[in-house]
Amino acid sequence: MAGVVGIRFSKAGKIQYYDPGDEELDINDYVVVDTERGEELGYVAIAPSQIIMSKFKSAPPPIVRHASREDIEERDRLRADADKAFQECKALVRELRLEMKPVDALFTLDGQKLTISYTADNRIDFRELLQRMGRQVRARVELRQIGPRDETKKVGGMGRCGRELCCSTWLVEFQPVSMRMAKEQDLPLSPAGLAGVCGRLRCCLRYEYEQYRELKRGLPKIGSKVETAQGPATVVVGHPLKQTITVRLEDGTWTELPMTELLQASPS
Repeated sequence: MAGVVGIRFSKAGKIQYYDPGDEELDINDYVVVDTERGEELGYVAIAPSQIIMSKFKSAPPPIVRHASREDIEERDRLRADADKAFQECKALVRELRLEMKPVDALFTLDGQKLTISYTADNRIDFRELLQRMGRQVRARVELRQIGPRDETKKVGGMGRCGRELCCSTWLVEFQPVSMRMAKEQDLPLSPAGLAGVCGRLRCCLRYEYEQYRELKRGLPKIGSKVETAQGPATVVVGHPLKQTITVRLEDGTWTELPMTELLQASPS
């Protein structure tokens, strides 16, 4: 095995690995490869020189070929056909009164298979939809149910931060996110305020979670007693990023102190 390339099929899609054989490939070169769906056109996201070969226990599948201009033109034509089929699918869903939402449609490079992604809250009997779509597109039709996060990843959008969504630009895989992560960062625990475009907890709640946990380990717990230069005090608020705490002195006044000025503190 002379080398391995990482191939991606969409902007923030999962990378799959292939053996380039004798092909000289650079970043962003288009290639045709075999996938579970059939032949697809992808682009090189990781060059052979960037991959540690020892991580592969067995040889990955070979690429089919370096994509030609005809392959790229065919991909573009099939995208237009898929867009048309997608509109036809949405019309049929309305006509058949199916409680499902088509999200996107994609043909394989040979045009023999059309995959339609959709969301639904309940099980759907889409046998008639499959039959009628198959007759219209003259190809095998597969319906693939996805969740709210995957839908948002495909559709894209803008986050609360004003930037394009992480999931549709660079985030390859979704990781678990919990309310505990928001609590650890002292964020308001409002489900609506913490939700992303997908309606689930925002993925970015994970990004600084471990850093906050580490910084908080050096702070005394809320309500604990500490000794300061002004006398005994009770911890009211911790400020992990500044490594300071707000305390209430015995006379009732509040003051913010750096951790370095504490004479004694309870362990967190």
